[in-house]
Amino acid sequence: MIAVSDNKPVTMHRFADCTDGCPDGGGHCDADGSPNMARVCINTTPSPIISLENQKPAYCDGIGSDSALTTHRNRRKQIPEKPNMSLNLWNFMKNAIGKELSKIPMPVNFNEPLSMLQRIMEEMEYSEILDQAARCTDSTEQMAWVAAFTVSSYATTVYRVGKPFNPLLGETYEFDRMEDLGWRGISEQVSHHPPMLATHVDGREWTTWQEFTMTTKFRGKYLQIIPMGIAHLVFHKSGNHYTWRKVTTTVNNIIMGKLWMDNHGEMDIANYTTGDKCHLKYYPHSYFSNDNPRKVSGVVKNSQGNAKWVLNGSWDQKMEAAPVIHDSGKGKSGYETGSHKCLWNVRPLPPGAEKIYFFSQLAIEMNEPEPGVAPTDSRNRPDQRLMEEGNWDEANRVKVRLEEKQREVRKRWEAEAEKAKLEGRECPQYEPTWFKKEEDITTGAPIYTYNKQYWKCKACQDWSMCPDIFL
Repeated sequence: MIAVSDNKPVTMHRFADCTDGCPDGGGHCDADGSPNMARVCINTTPSPIISLENQKPAYCDGIGSDSALTTHRNRRKQIPEKPNMSLNLWNFMKNAIGKELSKIPMPVNFNEPLSMLQRIMEEMEYSEILDQAARCTDSTEQMAWVAAFTVSSYATTVYRVGKPFNPLLGETYEFDRMEDLGWRGISEQVSHHPPMLATHVDGREWTTWQEFTMTTKFRGKYLQIIPMGIAHLVFHKSGNHYTWRKVTTTVNNIIMGKLWMDNHGEMDIANYTTGDKCHLKYYPHSYFSNDNPRKVSGVVKNSQGNAKWVLNGSWDQKMEAAPVIHDSGKGKSGYETGSHKCLWNVRPLPPGAEKIYFFSQLAIEMNEPEPGVAPTDSRNRPDQRLMEEGNWDEANRVKVRLEEKQREVRKRWEAEAEKAKLEGRECPQYEPTWFKKEEDITTGAPIYTYNKQYWKCKACQDWSMCPDIFL
């Protein structure tokens, strides 16, 4: 593994033997294939079991359970309120028209105190939908639940106009909620040009992973964010393997007025195991339409192309599904359906959310300091922490220093690459710490996938392979 250090050239590391330093001999540390197999080798004292307050089950048809909202530690319920420090967005953005926004340094005044690694992990907020999907014996019904999950990942964007922090190269984020929510995940910034992250989440009955990058189009009045990359989901029992791509997000009123978000476009979800497909349409906002705002509709079809489920709802509120009883062949207007059932219903935001960036309870918990995480974890990023604490001026100064440090590291990489070229030798390429490039089994294209090392190394608290990226 190649690690980039601030004051050293490229250095080679190997993963330490996990039996070293484990207080109980470490015999369990070589088991990482299952989310239930790895044990933490550090001493911890469990907190009493409590229930999150003011939370509503994700299901509105009685299928869900409040047990999904039980936590085994006292997690914070609040973060410092957002300071009243306005900055004219247009004065800053007018020189960025037509440019790739991800490459333009921006002050923290336009941010929220979470990194993009954390925002991607936040898509798991309604993971209990996947737990329900795992229980389905009919693959087309399972597809309907999967579709509802993909829609639920946009629920937090309705009010969240703050920009997440761009992760530094090698920055990571882990979120271990196996005890209370039934899943844990690890994300890493695997590339800087283009900016790209990879994430992997293990649930008890499912696994999901994705490689995420995006392009942006800034046209003055609005900013379009076009995601790239494919999300994968596999259910352990059935082996059903699903893929989908995200839709476009538009931030409106850049010049004047209140910023607001819209998600729109077409999404195709495929089950590569059975051949089932689902087509979802996210309707764009229109002042001339009588449709409900933020509307989403779709149809689930089996491998023979027969419609089995009709989906309707909105990406900020709920999704419902109805089984197709008869298909006249005239499209959606020709579907005779049974009774609808609610697959997902949004949970209300905590009281006073408008003062804390419109964070959900899960978002409030995501940047809470936690011992034992990797030194590269977003929780340890100093400018982001300063911003969360309300010290925006110092956060901006530290942000500049972090970006300068990253540029210096990149210059050393480029200088070494040029030297290697002149000497006729191959220059080592940057490699992520926790992800490796493999062939995507569904497309044949290269994709970053989890190398199954993070939780082993956390168990033994061996972070010797981590790059030095913060101050």
